[in-house]
Amino acid sequence: MPGNVELYIAAARAGRLKLDAVLYPEVLLVPASGGFMKGPYVSRSYRNHLRIGGVKLTLDASPRGRTAWLSQPYLTPPPDQPAGFAGYPAMTDEQALAAVSRAYRENWQIITHTNGDAAIDQLIRVITVASARYPGRDRRPVMIHGQTLREDQVPKIKALGIFPALFPMHTFYWGDWYVHTVLGPERAANISPTGWMITNDMMFSSHHDAPVAFPDAMRVLAATVNRTTRSNAVLGPEHRVEPLVALKAMTFWAAYQHFEEKSKGSIEVGKLADFAILSDNPLTIDRPKIADIKVMETIKQGRSTYPATRHRLAGSRCGAWSRYDAPRDSLRTARSRR
Repeated sequence: MPGNVELYIAAARAGRLKLDAVLYPEVLLVPASGGFMKGPYVSRSYRNHLRIGGVKLTLDASPRGRTAWLSQPYLTPPPDQPAGFAGYPAMTDEQALAAVSRAYRENWQIITHTNGDAAIDQLIRVITVASARYPGRDRRPVMIHGQTLREDQVPKIKALGIFPALFPMHTFYWGDWYVHTVLGPERAANISPTGWMITNDMMFSSHHDAPVAFPDAMRVLAATVNRTTRSNAVLGPEHRVEPLVALKAMTFWAAYQHFEEKSKGSIEVGKLADFAILSDNPLTIDRPKIADIKVMETIKQGRSTYPATRHRLAGSRCGAWSRYDAPRDSLRTARSRR
């Protein structure tokens, strides 16, 4: 929101930010004059650990709350809705196109909240038109969440260059709810369909969406690898990915999502020394135990930012992921376009 943006700018100017923050203010609230979207923080480089990376647009709501916009009805409608209820859009195609066209015209990256497959259809429609109107730029539009993305939509978002930022952590927190109340077994098995990204040779990222869920990076990693619900059922086994792929979705591919792949996302010469030291190696530990891995220390640009457990490191099995740690054949399994 605009007030949050102003607060971040004040914090950056005062030197209060220790980690990098990239902001995406709601495009519908950006004034016609541009406001802070014309200022020095709108950049792909950080100023005092802050930059404004683009804008945000919301096309629907939440499948967990049965308010996301679906093409088929919910398994069980909310108490105040009739049978056949399938959610609703946040705006018309004309309104969505106006917002996306403004972002394309101004060359702002746009990150669009789309949970329901009908909302994703709308995103595909408006990006198709906006891309034709304003061709020739690498804008990397992002589909946030994409929880009910259909298999037939995947080639379409790939062709349009829409980057999928998926939400597999929902498989743990609300997977059982999706199966029995929200979507039914078949549709629930395909929420946040990371397996389809791999078969279509696409990068993706994964996230926790705090405060919707706890900001627990290891839980994100575990859910992306295991897709185990709270009742210990596996939700969509074909969408489980290798630990290396899940790590890429949280590091190198996530950096690509934000135009930061040249400076972040992997440990190599020439990039920022941003990394974490973990209590176990997520590439070799038993996969059900990934969620129990602890972050022992974090390093930001070569400086320790979380050294609380430094005294325990000597007795820990520690390691940091590098793109060069795994055998070349294993790296190929990630099917990165990079």
